[in-house]
Parts: sequence; C-alpha cells; structure tokens
Amino acid sequence: MFLSTYENKLDKKGRVSVPASFRSHLSNLGYNGVICYPSFNNSSIEACSQDRIEKISSAIDSLNPFEEKRDYFATSILAESINLQFDSEGRILLSSKLLKHAKIKNSMLFVGQGQTFQIWEPTAFEKFKIKARKKANINRGNLKWELQHNKQ
Repeated sequence: MFLSTYENKLDKKGRVSVPASFRSHLSNLGYNGVICYPSFNNSSIEACSQDRIEKISSAIDSLNPFEEKRDYFATSILAESINLQFDSEGRILLSSKLLKHAKIKNSMLFVGQGQTFQIWEPTAFEKFKIKARKKANINRGNLKWELQHNKQ
C-alpha cells in the first residue's frame, strides 16, 4: 500500500525522486514506473499502478458507449494519463502540464492514499488536509458502518 507523506524537490533537470516505499510497492506489483494524471477533484496529481489504471479503464468501458459521461471520464482520466518510468535513481520527470495543474514550482508532497497516491504542492495540501479532517470527523460514522458492514 501507499502510506504516509513524503516531501521531495525537483532537481535541476526537472526530475523528482519517488519515495522508496512507493517505488518498492510498485516494483512488487511488477512495475518500474507510475501512471500519473491530473486530479479532477483537487489541484493535485493522481498516481497509480498500471493495474489500477486498467481497472479504471474497465469501469469507464462498462458505461454506455453513447453516454456523454463515458467520454467525460475517458477524456479526464485516460487521455490525460502519462506512464512515467523510473530512472536508475528512482526519479520521474513530471510534465509541465501536470506540474502546472498542481501549481508545483519546486517542492512537492507524495501523499499515500492506500491503493493510489497523490502529488501536491505543500501549502495546497495543508489547506486540503484541514478541510479533509473536518469532513472526515463529520462523516466518521459512515466509515465505522462500512467496516462493520463488510465484516458480515
């Protein structure tokens, strides 16, 4: 799983080192890279394994092929996805389009989300984290119910 939060900076050539634990998880899944696309929920970059993006693609494919929302999801996720391979030092080169979407200039946070991770501009993430904590507190009863529900 992708857990915890790590901060890294772009190097002079625009590359960033992906946290070792994240690379290790991807490597255990058989990948030497990561799929990235702009989040449509936040000003962040979504990152996942090839396996995960294939599941997302299958979910999109299961929609009615003539419905607009199928095209919306395919365009927002699949058309914007980039397969980034790790170099020998575990770095990736994020496109300027992705960096601009997340408003990242130099420093970034790699934020574990379980089966996926996100890449954030640090100040933007701190603001989001405060909001997320408040919303999680308000909705905490839902998670408890889901956990109990899944045990049955």
